Amino acid sequence: MSNAQDLPMHEIPTSLRKLTRRGLLAFATGAALAGRGAAAAEPTVGEDGLYHEPWFLQSFLDLREDLESAAAGGKRLAIMWELRGCPYCRETHLVNFADPGISGYIRDNFEVLQLNLIGSRKVTDFDRQELSEKELAQKYGIRFTPTFQFFPTSPDGLEVKDATAREVARAPGYLKPQHFLAMFRFVRERAYERGSFRDFLAANG
Repeated sequence: MSNAQDLPMHEIPTSLRKLTRRGLLAFATGAALAGRGAAAAEPTVGEDGLYHEPWFLQSFLDLREDLESAAAGGKRLAIMWELRGCPYCRETHLVNFADPGISGYIRDNFEVLQLNLIGSRKVTDFDRQELSEKELAQKYGIRFTPTFQFFPTSPDGLEVKDATAREVARAPGYLKPQHFLAMFRFVRERAYERGSFRDFLAANG
């Protein structure tokens, strides 16, 4: 008889995956609390050549589950697309995320899922289609790194929309720290319902 840990991810029952996910999130939360007051942990570089923030979402790569879990915690879901050797991805980590005011706001209000523009990990989209990271990037028309995608507060109805109509906002390319934080505020405050990001910057400049 096989243990759950011996099964491929897609064969693990959803109920067990959710329990396991809660365990991962609890562990991450505990680690974050333990480190509060100390210097922020620096990003590490993984075997994929990408910088990884210790507070990034630990995910089973099921976008519907990730969005539902974020919403249950009062947060929004963002996907960060990166590429090995991308200088502006590095800048985002070592400059933008290194600012405690920026990273603190994002951690408090968002779950950030990191994906590789040319990666091979399997991701289950909102419409239940399973694609590699590279195929998913092509489906969503991701052409630049870093690119951030921001999604609604609920996955309901997303499966019947065209891929690019599922987002509430997108940030293609590098944003300097002030504008970077403003983009996350734009989404968190649902300002996209009232106007463009340019309008938001003009009103909050």
